[in-house]
Amino acid sequence: MSEQLRKIGDIARSTGLTIRTLHYYEEIGLLAPTDRTDAGHRLYGPDAVERLYHISLLRDLGLPLDSVRAGLDERAASTHHLVAEHLAVVEDRLADAHRLRSRLLRLAERLHTTSTPDADGIEDVLDIMEEMAMTNVNIDRRIAILVYDDIEGAFEYLVRVFGFGPGEITRDGDGNVVHGSIQAGDGEFWLHRVSPEFGLGTPRQLGGASGSMAVLVDDVDEHFRAARSEGADIRYEPMDQPYGYREYGAVDPEGHLWSFMKPLDEAVER
Repeated sequence: MSEQLRKIGDIARSTGLTIRTLHYYEEIGLLAPTDRTDAGHRLYGPDAVERLYHISLLRDLGLPLDSVRAGLDERAASTHHLVAEHLAVVEDRLADAHRLRSRLLRLAERLHTTSTPDADGIEDVLDIMEEMAMTNVNIDRRIAILVYDDIEGAFEYLVRVFGFGPGEITRDGDGNVVHGSIQAGDGEFWLHRVSPEFGLGTPRQLGGASGSMAVLVDDVDEHFRAARSEGADIRYEPMDQPYGYREYGAVDPEGHLWSFMKPLDEAVER
């Protein structure tokens, strides 16, 4: 094997991405392996590693996967250009960190002469908490968990009708499905089994839903037509809402409510 080719496990360890995420990137045409071993294991060469850097940076900038793909395909982004963007982001974060450091030093000086902050010190404390909120990056991602009686059936329905990316189905030693996952843009939904011991049931079992899953899509009307053609249980058709979104609503077979939406200022002509 060429020294320039790296196994998928090595790529996962170096980048902090999971092997499942790399598989998904391949499934959606975002990142293909350069080659495979005789046993079928994925291998990544320099071009693939460079593209993965582009993907990781654009994701770090907050772009969903569809926008990442469009950005890479439309402008054939160069590493030089993206490194400049990356550097600008790091510089901004460093500036935030230096500003927080300055305020901490100022507060520390005040506390040399008094055990508790005075009025000006309290203002410093409030400024520091604001800076902490702006610079805190310890939240890595979000995962929504939905409860289903028939996890495998829900998995098939959500992928086929709503167009979510297929994740994985997990079975126990007896072959029973105990967990599922589906991909939704830059997020993920986990499908959890009914668990009376934890008070977890489906909306259908409990007699109603207490919340709704909101998913941003590129084209609300197109998504609506595709879902309806697959037999979606539509609760309301696409409409412009007073809070600035165009959306439609549907309910899945076990009673979970779904809203598919897009900001009105981003919507294309229908």
